[in-house]
Amino acid sequence: MSATQGAAFRAAVTATGFVLDVPVIGPAEAAERALASWQEGADLRQLPDGRWLFVLAAPVEIRADRAPGLPVVRTDRGAQAAVGADTRTAAAGEFAVATGGVTAVHRIAALPELDPAGWLDLSGITLHRPRPAGATEHEAEPVVEALPQRPEPDLRAAAGIAPRSERARRLTEGAPAGPRRRAAPFAGRFRPASAPGPWALAAAVLVVLPLLLLAAQGALHGGALLLPLAAGLLAVLRKRDRGAVPGPDGSGGGAEAGTAAPAPEHGRSRGRARRPLFDALLARLAMRTAGPLIQGRHARYLHELTRAFEQRRWEDALRDAIRLTGERSAEQKSWLSLGLPRRYEGALRPTPRTGGSGAASPLSGRTVHEHLAALYQRAAEDLERAGRIDEAAFVLADLRDAPAEAVALLVRHRRTAQAAELAEGRDLGADLVVRLWWQAGERERAVRTAYRRAAFAPAVERLAADDPASARELRVAWAAHRRESGDRLGAAEVLWADASLRPSAVGDLRDAVALGGPTRSRALPYLLALGAGESTRALALAILDGDGHPAATGRSALAAALAELPAADPAQDRELATAAARAVVRDGGFTGVLGDRDAGARHQRLLKRADPLVAADLARPSRAAPAADLHAYTAADRAGTLPVLDAALLGSGAVLVACGQAGVRLLTADGRTKARWDVPADQLVLADHGGVAMLVAGYGQVREVSRLDLATRSVRRWTTLRSRQIVPSFDGRHLITADDDGITVLDTLAPRPTVVWRELGGGERLVGRLARTPAGCTGVVVSPLPDGTQVVELWRWDLPGWELRSRLRPDAFSPGRSAALAAGSLLVADPQPADGSPDRTVLHWTTESPLARPGARPGIEGVAPHGPIVDGDHWALAVPGPDGSGVLLHTGVGAGSAPTATVLFPQADTQAPGLRSHADAVTHWHRSGRVLATTPDGATLLANLRVTAG
Repeated sequence: MSATQGAAFRAAVTATGFVLDVPVIGPAEAAERALASWQEGADLRQLPDGRWLFVLAAPVEIRADRAPGLPVVRTDRGAQAAVGADTRTAAAGEFAVATGGVTAVHRIAALPELDPAGWLDLSGITLHRPRPAGATEHEAEPVVEALPQRPEPDLRAAAGIAPRSERARRLTEGAPAGPRRRAAPFAGRFRPASAPGPWALAAAVLVVLPLLLLAAQGALHGGALLLPLAAGLLAVLRKRDRGAVPGPDGSGGGAEAGTAAPAPEHGRSRGRARRPLFDALLARLAMRTAGPLIQGRHARYLHELTRAFEQRRWEDALRDAIRLTGERSAEQKSWLSLGLPRRYEGALRPTPRTGGSGAASPLSGRTVHEHLAALYQRAAEDLERAGRIDEAAFVLADLRDAPAEAVALLVRHRRTAQAAELAEGRDLGADLVVRLWWQAGERERAVRTAYRRAAFAPAVERLAADDPASARELRVAWAAHRRESGDRLGAAEVLWADASLRPSAVGDLRDAVALGGPTRSRALPYLLALGAGESTRALALAILDGDGHPAATGRSALAAALAELPAADPAQDRELATAAARAVVRDGGFTGVLGDRDAGARHQRLLKRADPLVAADLARPSRAAPAADLHAYTAADRAGTLPVLDAALLGSGAVLVACGQAGVRLLTADGRTKARWDVPADQLVLADHGGVAMLVAGYGQVREVSRLDLATRSVRRWTTLRSRQIVPSFDGRHLITADDDGITVLDTLAPRPTVVWRELGGGERLVGRLARTPAGCTGVVVSPLPDGTQVVELWRWDLPGWELRSRLRPDAFSPGRSAALAAGSLLVADPQPADGSPDRTVLHWTTESPLARPGARPGIEGVAPHGPIVDGDHWALAVPGPDGSGVLLHTGVGAGSAPTATVLFPQADTQAPGLRSHADAVTHWHRSGRVLATTPDGATLLANLRVTAG
């Protein structure tokens, strides 16, 4: 470098830009320097060697040795040149820079442009949308319908099979087919007795009655022949008047064909449709005369169908074949029918639900069924050998009624998508359906099906046997599904099962630790097993040696997890196992985490890995007997300064509070503010795993909904809904709402409200509120009956698939005084004021099974002005305080139980308090700004605070 050039690097220059040496200082430092010197209208370009050209909007005076990068100056020819470059080589619009002692020239407009906006992280910023002052009408966003559709593959059309022949139609014209029909909402549950139609009554009066009189007087010599014929005529007319509907399988008619009766409700007798015995008697009488004629028709049809199959005239055989069905169960009586099995004239396709086997003629029995089954099986094998795969699949699925064999055939011939469609349409195993959709490339559909049918684990296991790489990909998708729902720990546990995926779980585990409480305690052993550092070990020891309730602080959960998962470092593992064994003895076992049998085994595992001297001195854990007394608590003696419209104690020990238009606050157990969000909310919808909460602000029938990530503490607006009720808990993804149209399940991860499931309909409506736990959901439903009346029932579904498990008629029901519990019971509070004696509110329970303690009805002292409050399986009932002021809340858990605790809110008005069951805690709150939380059994106080604006 010459003396002149060296002076240029030390002098003050008028810089029009700078060259940032990104390969040396790194992108983060270069970005920070660019933002520090940014001007409105500045330009940032990337040079071929990786350096950045930062062009200022206006020149600045700066010393070259203090500049953020190599200064750029404007030349006499209007070009840009870096200090040290030969300025004579560049023209206007070009840039000269020295590289390795040689000056390189670039056109500035041709250099790639960089956008600094991509460097900004907006995840921690809350977006506020200005609203006009005054009352405004909130408009709900349109809802997208994305209900899962059951596939109905048309194998007959795929095989190119035409409708049946004219001759076959004539042979079966006595049994015309009808359209497929879905079972009516009350089919098999409530069937009113049908009166005989006018044709049946006329036949009985004009034909049967005279014949019976003549036969009785001996004037009818041919009575042995005419009487059965008349009886057969009457049977046909009765059948026509009833308008029998054929089954969806295209086989025999009868009142119950095609609609399998649902399982009877537990604890309730349900009337089953019965076919009158008179019909069977008439059919038997008619068979004595018409039997040979009907048998001949059957025989001709069967003979011609068999010959077509044996001669491999597949076109004729498959067109004229009828479908077989499975064997009847012992409870399905085979009613007599005079016609051939009914056939479906339209395109035959696998139906979502196959009906019963249908009525069979007394002239065709097991022998004919077995003959046709063998005939169809041989045909399927011949068609497969001939390469006619579609026809072979049609024979197996639609004629042989063996969809599983048809799926296996399609898989053998690499028709995976068709096999998946058939397997899902015929309700085959969920793990099979998921595996087939995944192998067919329908990844989103496979994940959606696996979630809805709770089949992730069996699907991964089944896929691992055939394709380990695909099984690993499905496991990653399973973890991503949990991660998107906010369940970080769940995602890490899914990945942990595959040793090759464990390093990718570190990010999820660290997010789970940030949530605190039992979630943090269950995540720490995984990090220690991966070789986490000193800070992780110190945090685990602090939890094990700390105070507080063992379940609420996560001490028991950490000890139980360490018993199963040793730390990677043997020295750390011995130290942690020793501390965990001490904690178990001090707490009297794994409180609230394990049963007695598992607790003993895990404690022994800890002792084997603990310091031998300490283990030898430790006593056996002894659990203290639970106190039988009713636990009584008193909330803060004065009201807070902010209203509380909803509250919940989180697993971290913090309390999340919704204060209406004052926003949402995260408080410590003694009331200090840890975080706040200026998002209006009067309801909290908490995820079961505790990582996410939906913030709901109601404006009449419209609700503004935002999503709060409790790990990152960031909020984003989701949508505006029109809904009458939002269930206060969800799985982190699917939000349950209810309105006049029934129950709707929405996907909260979709950009717009998207319906993924609906329940009720056809006049059925929900009364009161739904009660939900992760395993099930219960509500009171009013359903119309065919006679125009209504019936009140308690419906219970299993989640996440929404399988209806029971329908009970409650012993007592009173709107506004009743509440359903998620386990499938109903609580009715009946106030009974008395003259002279203390007032009392009697509790009526409706349960699926008899209560363990029958006898006098349980009750509480005082008259409850409101109905029961329920969240999940926890319930509460509020009565006036002992001195007539304040509110006394009696709380309990489960059906038929007596209250386990009382919570007194002194000097509170008569507005009903609130109840929330979440994270092994029960939170009680009152609108006056007071919150009190206990353990689920009410034995331990976890938080008692006032909510203030400070």
